[in-house]
Amino acid sequence: METAHEIKSGAPVGILFVDDEMNVLQSLKRLLLDENYTVLTANSGEEALEVLRNNPDIGLIVSDQRMPGMKGAEFLEKAREMLPDAVRMLLTGYADLNAVADAINKGGANRYITKPWNDEELIQVISDAARRYSLVKENRRLQDIIGKQNEELKRWNSQLEYFVQEQTLEIQNKNKELEKLNEELKKNYKNSILAFSSLIELRDRSTGSHSRNVAELSVKIARAMNLAAKEVETIMTAALLHDIGKIGIPDVLLMKDVDELDADEMKQYVQHPVRGQAAIDRVEDMRDAGILIRHHHERRNGKGFPDRLSGDRIPPGAGIIGLADFIDRCFYKAEGSEPVEFVMKKVVKELGERFDLRLFNYLEKAVRETYAGISHEAAFVEMELQPNGLRPGMVLSKDVKSGTGLILLSKGITLNGKHIESIKRYYQLDPSNTGIFVLVKR
Repeated sequence: METAHEIKSGAPVGILFVDDEMNVLQSLKRLLLDENYTVLTANSGEEALEVLRNNPDIGLIVSDQRMPGMKGAEFLEKAREMLPDAVRMLLTGYADLNAVADAINKGGANRYITKPWNDEELIQVISDAARRYSLVKENRRLQDIIGKQNEELKRWNSQLEYFVQEQTLEIQNKNKELEKLNEELKKNYKNSILAFSSLIELRDRSTGSHSRNVAELSVKIARAMNLAAKEVETIMTAALLHDIGKIGIPDVLLMKDVDELDADEMKQYVQHPVRGQAAIDRVEDMRDAGILIRHHHERRNGKGFPDRLSGDRIPPGAGIIGLADFIDRCFYKAEGSEPVEFVMKKVVKELGERFDLRLFNYLEKAVRETYAGISHEAAFVEMELQPNGLRPGMVLSKDVKSGTGLILLSKGITLNGKHIESIKRYYQLDPSNTGIFVLVKR
């Protein structure tokens, strides 16, 4: 038995010959002397098993069948359990079909070789078997590598999934923060426009809450026409700021009706929509609104100002704001107990020549909703109260203004808790000389 030398990983394929005849083993070793193999021998099945224990990298086992003690088929069966990947062959000198069958079925032998053998044929058989074992061993090595790489990939995938989930959650939180900031920006944007609108009304106190009335009515008409939300938003902005260009007009002109202006005064007056557009043009998001401000005094017959546009050349939003502007000014001059009917008659006379006839179908309901407080004032009595006397459900009969004249709430609004708290806060910051005028049922 040869045990002194063990086969190392990466060395030539190891071959174990098992035979009880030493001359056979010597012949086999001499046969492979010039071949690139590591050859080990054992002269019994028991000794061969010991060799296998010490050399687990043996790739080819060639065993004689007829040996004292353990037979070749039995040895190959045990060898199969120890080294399942090794190629096994049976070497026999007589025709024993049962032994061959056991060697193949139980020992997993892939072939048997008869004695005496043909040297060239045996070398070729051993070469084929060694190549087969090398392929199996390489395949096993690659599978191990792939297995380790798969485990590593699985670990990386798990980490990546965690990272992606973490990043997704962070992005979602950032998006929520951005949405909140955008809502705050939109809110501040709208509040800024409302603040500008209040300044305009403070400049021309005779108009009261004119800008907000025009905006409310314009939005109602635009929505009734099913205009896009963005277009409605632009119309609202332009309506609130449609008179911003009047800030530069002398007080004496603002105190007159348009029909009372002389030629020089009219020349100044017709410039206010142009000035209004120029005032907000630096704000990119307001440029579309600026166009509507410029053209809200144009007329369908081309006799408006400043550019004498006619027909459908007038932007629809500008036409809506111009009509709402006309209606609100008519309410200041309304006669009788039914101001809505009075105003609608005034509008009908101007349709076609001044205003777009198609707007009439969307008009009456919007007017009645906007000026409902004015239409039903007869059913109420007016009272002047201090902020602490206000109650939810009361209707403002006059605009609520701070001590410096800033309009806080417009007449016609039905008070709720938030309105009352806001009035109390402003009356502490900027106290008014008067109370709050409200309508209560008779």
